[in-house]
Amino acid sequence: MSVEDDDDIPELSADTLAVLGDFYSERDENEKRFEDLRTQMELESREDMLSTTYFLENWNMSQFWYSEETATLLAKQLLEGVTADTRIAIVSAPSVFIQIKKLLKMSKYEIPKVKLFEFDMRFQIFPEFVYYDFAKPTTIIRTTRLNFTASWKLTSIAACEKGSYDRILCDPPFLSTDCQTKVAITVRWLSKISSNGTQEQGPRIIVCTGERMEELVYKLYHGIKTTEFRPKHAKDRLSNDFRCYANFESELWKSQQQEAANGNVADPPK
Repeated sequence: MSVEDDDDIPELSADTLAVLGDFYSERDENEKRFEDLRTQMELESREDMLSTTYFLENWNMSQFWYSEETATLLAKQLLEGVTADTRIAIVSAPSVFIQIKKLLKMSKYEIPKVKLFEFDMRFQIFPEFVYYDFAKPTTIIRTTRLNFTASWKLTSIAACEKGSYDRILCDPPFLSTDCQTKVAITVRWLSKISSNGTQEQGPRIIVCTGERMEELVYKLYHGIKTTEFRPKHAKDRLSNDFRCYANFESELWKSQQQEAANGNVADPPK
């Protein structure tokens, strides 16, 4: 390479280099913490140590964790009135799943059956992990540990998951028609069929996604409404206007349609 070629290479400003340095330093630190955590879990089963802080967000996967307050409220919605026979599916929302595990350790609730349907294989350290790729909405995969060194085998378990869930929360990773539609197919596929053979009185469903997806959400989910609750993300890293949709009312939120009919404008729950 000639001296002239060197001169053509753009130089980054000191501020930009500092930001990149901080990013890579945080990434390396979190990767080390995660590896330490996985080792401790394998040796001691220390799941009580878990937090989303051990899992660095991967923006290429469109990962943005919820704030502690938001994850707690959503987890409580899914756990309200559960029994040992209740089945809960968390689709592409690991921060809510982790919060459910924390709340269940408080022994306030009966212990339901919970599964995390997630693409990120880091979460396979949880026994409830089920590998899920929204591009294949009805292909549900289980990971099985082959040995102590974290080697895994993927096995299709579609038959036992279909139509078996009473509570479902999903957060489609991308704000596109394709992604939203395929995740909705998964939710319908997982939803328990009611005694009359339909899903009209079926499971509680919560959908968290961008406001600009609202019209499509209404088309994809039966009986869904926009709630007054506004999900927040950790460190306000996501700039998109986010909304929470549900097919049921709650003491913790009401639908915007109900508030408008009553002539009220409610503040988001604290």
